[in-house]
Amino acid sequence: MTDLVPVNHEISRKALERIIQRAAELQASEHDLGDHLSEDQVLELGREVGLPARYVQQAILEERTRTAVGPDAGALSRFMGPLRVHAQRTVPGEKEQTESALEYWMTEKELLTVKRRFHDQTSWEPRRDWIAGLRRSFGAGGKQYMLSRAREIVGHVQALEPGWSHVTLAADLTNSRNEYLGGATALLGVGGVGAVVAGVLGIAVPVAILPAVAGVALGAAVARGRRGATERVHVALEQVLDKLEHKEIKPSEIGDAPARLTVPKVIRDEIRKHLR
Repeated sequence: MTDLVPVNHEISRKALERIIQRAAELQASEHDLGDHLSEDQVLELGREVGLPARYVQQAILEERTRTAVGPDAGALSRFMGPLRVHAQRTVPGEKEQTESALEYWMTEKELLTVKRRFHDQTSWEPRRDWIAGLRRSFGAGGKQYMLSRAREIVGHVQALEPGWSHVTLAADLTNSRNEYLGGATALLGVGGVGAVVAGVLGIAVPVAILPAVAGVALGAAVARGRRGATERVHVALEQVLDKLEHKEIKPSEIGDAPARLTVPKVIRDEIRKHLR
């Protein structure tokens, strides 16, 4: 019987997670909590078990984001990528400072413009002016401007403990799904028409159906290609959080943002090159 008792007293990372989760369940079972808890009750429980308020608040915010975004289920989402992507992180800086840095980066570096302002979040959409179009076309600064391919970007900044903020970014990509589906449908249509024409001309069936087969294959490849574009948008969101986390957006830049109508030198040089 004693052979069944483990003698190794080292605890792995996975075991630690199970132990902490079970300890939290045991702690909660000592209280009459009901089916739902308020944020204050969760913070109080965290204090009782010795968890810093900052980490409990961050976990609450992450859970809210997960619930708000919800699962993007369905065969189409699995095949083509989700309709929305999001990223979140705790970054150093007060709420107001972080909001200013985020807005500066979105408007001046990602070529977005404010769409709506709410009491707790801001949404941006791609700029449509000709200068923004030129900068995207020429890839000014070596950027791909992936966030400009989203229909809307929503940013939420929540204050944690002094000197720390939690940032959540979400990108609405419903427009890209419609665009890729349109391209895939067009290829399917062309393949179907080619098969019908081949049948009318009396071409043998095995050969006549080749355009339809090619249309299906090409259409599926186009639709599948959206997954890569979606992943690049997600990476772009994470890169914005990297900037905030490492304080790469300097206060001097925020205060001295370049005029919106200034044409960057790289674009002026490119235009002169094409005019010669």
